[in-house]
This record gives sequence, structure tokens and C-alpha cells, in this order.
Amino acid sequence: MTDRPLRADARRNRERVLAAAQEAFAAEGISVPLDEIARRAGVGAGTVYRHFPTKEALFEAAILDQVEKITAHARALTAAEDPGTVFFEFLAMMVLEGGIKRDLADALRSGGGEYPRTVSHDLKAALGTLLARAQDAGAVRPEISVDDLLTIIKGVFLAVHEAGAAPGLRERTFAVIADGLRATR
Repeated sequence: MTDRPLRADARRNRERVLAAAQEAFAAEGISVPLDEIARRAGVGAGTVYRHFPTKEALFEAAILDQVEKITAHARALTAAEDPGTVFFEFLAMMVLEGGIKRDLADALRSGGGEYPRTVSHDLKAALGTLLARAQDAGAVRPEISVDDLLTIIKGVFLAVHEAGAAPGLRERTFAVIADGLRATR
């Protein structure tokens, strides 16, 4: 395979497949058939296989795409006016709106597990900036490190994943975590 850029239509198809895969994997786990993902994306199965030769390759690409989007969002917030508010809003977005999956938690851990090291390193750096700014503003406890924060996020993801879709669980869990991270005055 060559490294030349994808044509515009191929790039759009790849993005549609990734979006459909993320939705399907979040709802049904990795057991969803590739043909079903193709149907949801509005493309043929051959298009899915052309971009992702195995379900595992598609699953990994879907997780990496998610982490890259989260990282880009975190970077965009690093110059925000109110660092404390932005920090907690970003964490809430990750916990409450994010696709809570065991593999996403693994991708977030320091070192990245099976995922490219640059992905986890970039997210860690962006989170570190948000955390440091929130700490400098007096909104977050000063003894919390970015590694602590990643461990907490991973723990929340795993706890919510294990508990399933219990009504209000994510919100309650996030409220407890946020209260624990806040600086005491």
C-alpha cells in the first residue's frame, strides 16, 4: 500500500465508517459484524475491508480517532479564560459524553498500551496543560499530577463500564471525582 493521500470520496467514506464503528462498538461491543458497520455507514462491505482489513484494525482505528479528537479538544481549551471551569467541563465531557470503553481507558494510560505512544503522549501533554492551569488558578488540588489524573479517568471509565447503564451512574461518579479534585479553600 502506498502512502499517498486518500481521494476526497475515499476519505469521506473512511470517516463515515469510523463514525459508524464508534457508534456500533459503543452500543454493542466488538461483536458487531463488519457488514453491519458497513450498512450503518451507508457503504459496501468492500469499502470497509479496503480501509480496515480486520475488525480489530477497525476497532483500534475507532479508538485512536476518538483519542485524537479528545486531544485536539483539550489543546483548543489550553488558552481559555477560566482554567478551572474549563478543566472541569473538559473532564465532564470525557466522562459524561465520551464513549466509555475499556479500550479507550487503555489508550489513555501512560505509555498507551498497544496504541501508538505519540497518541497517549499528546493527550497526556494536553491534559497536563489543562491541569497545571487549573491548579495555578487555585481550582484543583496542587498535589494531583497528570499521571494521577489519567489513573482517575481510567478508573471512572472502568467503573462505569463494569456497572453498565445504571441511570445517573456517570453523573454521580463524576460529581464525586470532581469534588475530590477541587482545591480546598
